[in-house]
Amino acid sequence: MLKLYNDLSNRKETFQPLEAGKVRMYVCGMTVYDLCHLGHARVMVVFDVVYRYLRASGYEVNYIRNITDIDDKIINRANEKGVHIGDLTGEFIQAMHQDAEALGVLRPTDEPKATEHMDEILAMITRLIEKGHAYAVDNGDVYYDVRSFSDYGKLSGKSIEDLRAGARVEPGDVKRDPLDFALWKGAKPDEPAWDSPWGRGRPGWHIECSAMSTTALGDSFDIHGGGADLTFPHHENEIAQSEGATGHPFVKYWMHNGFVRINDEKMSKSLGNFFTVREILEHYRAEEVRYFILTSHYRSPLNYDTEHLDNARAALTRFYTALRGLPEADATGGEEYVGRFRDAMDDDFNTPEALAVLFDLAREINRLKETENEAAASLAAILRELGGILGILQDDPESYLRGAAPADEDGLSDEAIETMIQARIDARSAKNWAEADRIRDELQAAGIILEDGPQGTTWRRG
Repeated sequence: MLKLYNDLSNRKETFQPLEAGKVRMYVCGMTVYDLCHLGHARVMVVFDVVYRYLRASGYEVNYIRNITDIDDKIINRANEKGVHIGDLTGEFIQAMHQDAEALGVLRPTDEPKATEHMDEILAMITRLIEKGHAYAVDNGDVYYDVRSFSDYGKLSGKSIEDLRAGARVEPGDVKRDPLDFALWKGAKPDEPAWDSPWGRGRPGWHIECSAMSTTALGDSFDIHGGGADLTFPHHENEIAQSEGATGHPFVKYWMHNGFVRINDEKMSKSLGNFFTVREILEHYRAEEVRYFILTSHYRSPLNYDTEHLDNARAALTRFYTALRGLPEADATGGEEYVGRFRDAMDDDFNTPEALAVLFDLAREINRLKETENEAAASLAAILRELGGILGILQDDPESYLRGAAPADEDGLSDEAIETMIQARIDARSAKNWAEADRIRDELQAAGIILEDGPQGTTWRRG
């Protein structure tokens, strides 16, 4: 039975979807004004694994990951670059899809955009006003009345009294209470705007997700995910909006992945330790980045440094070396490993423990290769199958092991390596051991590792 940590109750709970056999899941996606950074990559990979495992467990999953394509940051960036907002967001939506695909992230069931759900946003705001949870002011803004929702703070554990004590009233503020937040913002000059009952304007950030999630998944659904930084105020405000509008419980299980740190410091542009996915992929393969993300439990901090990426590269080399040279076979046997893998994943998606099971499986494959090739091939099929649930080990082993990492693109070509290996074989046949050793040393200096075995000499890039 799958158990997951529910941030709403602050404990692990046995997963029981609202509708048997079906899961409805919503994850806060990107605000598309820049390239994806490592934090975005972690959110995408973490919930991609959740999506994959739920499907592998027999659930029919409706997975929604939204796109915020209207926002203060988007408007500011478009103005800086002197481009139309639609052109800016279109560019970065395309870039996001390219990065996600490189990382092996499956497309969600749907990716709703805020600008395409303006009718639903306006309808929800209208409903909140009618129910006494929101109010309009003279400048065209509409605010949510936080004190009208008695459960405010139930996700983050924050009390209204404590929040109010630390809140400041800004000059010219038209809100009734400093905790109230914007549902609709009256139009400003040179900003995109839509017609509304309160005048032209645009939605606040929080209302977008409430409108899109309930439109796609209904008033109540199973899982809502996102980064830990969204717990407050974004997800807290989503609960207040959605439950205030519908009168029904919003989400059964809340999941948040931990922060990303760079060399044990919080990732931040101001600290100069901010990495985009594309910058990292200049030095490491996408599967190595994905594997690195999975080595930490999703709720724990993820510490990025080159040593951890190098370790991911070494680990994948070990896996693909185990898979190398084995024929295709049915995934039979190995029930112990499959059971242990599922136990790990059923324990709140414990990917580090699941990877440890795969290492044990690879070790057994290597042992069986010596004497029982068919049994090794069957276990290799299981290794691929379980790896696929994590989104790894789907490459051709020979291609992976021989494929140059991005930093090695100017090294020896495959043809040059094969020629040198043949020259070494010829030298060994002629008992010219000095020449054979010289060739091996030259290849090793170029980062090429030779492995002599019963089937001959194989090679891989180190």
